[in-house]
Amino acid sequence: MIIDLSGKTAIVTGSTGGIGLAIATGLARAGAQVTIVGREQSRVDEALAQLREAAQRDDARGVVCDAGTAAGCQALMAAQPETDILVNNLGIYGAREFFDIDDALWEEFFQVNVLSGVRLARHYALGMRDRGWGRIQFISSESAANIPAEMVHYGVSKTALQGLSRGLSKVLAGTGVTVNTILPGPTRTAGASAMMAELAAERGVSPEQMEALFLQENRPSTLLQRFATPEEVANLSVYAASPQASATTGAALRVEGGIVESIL
Repeated sequence: MIIDLSGKTAIVTGSTGGIGLAIATGLARAGAQVTIVGREQSRVDEALAQLREAAQRDDARGVVCDAGTAAGCQALMAAQPETDILVNNLGIYGAREFFDIDDALWEEFFQVNVLSGVRLARHYALGMRDRGWGRIQFISSESAANIPAEMVHYGVSKTALQGLSRGLSKVLAGTGVTVNTILPGPTRTAGASAMMAELAAERGVSPEQMEALFLQENRPSTLLQRFATPEEVANLSVYAASPQASATTGAALRVEGGIVESIL
């Protein structure tokens, strides 16, 4: 299968590193003109340099804004009024005892993990619908179906994305615009690696041993039995953005290594 996104534009939020940058790079390699979105100019510039080298193209753009806020979304929409592919990857996470999650933290997770995607989809979907083609993705998590006790607020926000994606796919039914969620599991991003290194130091093991312990203790149902790479997650996202995925919409596409105990 040859995925050709030549002539298509794509926006990937939260794309200065990790899964977001891997998705942006994959889309660029497939031919799309990609916009990187991040909060810091230096990180956006660094991500653009990495993408241009990896994809061997120089048409990628960068927008510096905080897409987790209403003002930031407005800035992004002003800088890039239309797109063919929207990947809502921006998200925050972090372990916190349930009884210590106050209203402010609940609100922050909902604003960043859910409302950022709502705002951008509400704007960009209109142009996609009018043109008769588009791809909207929400990067969710296996935690949406397997809510972790150590970060209930995160899991709930990702479950909300599942409902949002399914509902929007119905709104756009028959228009040529598909809407799907991508559900990664534990992925070896810089943030995850830093967390494993910190835990490893506390327990006197290597980071590699800590990854195995983390899965054994927190995700024992994993069939992959290792952390995925950002590129493995990106591969599914790029396919879902392709013309070949035209019959896939309203779906929760899992790339979580079999953690979720479900055959559906």
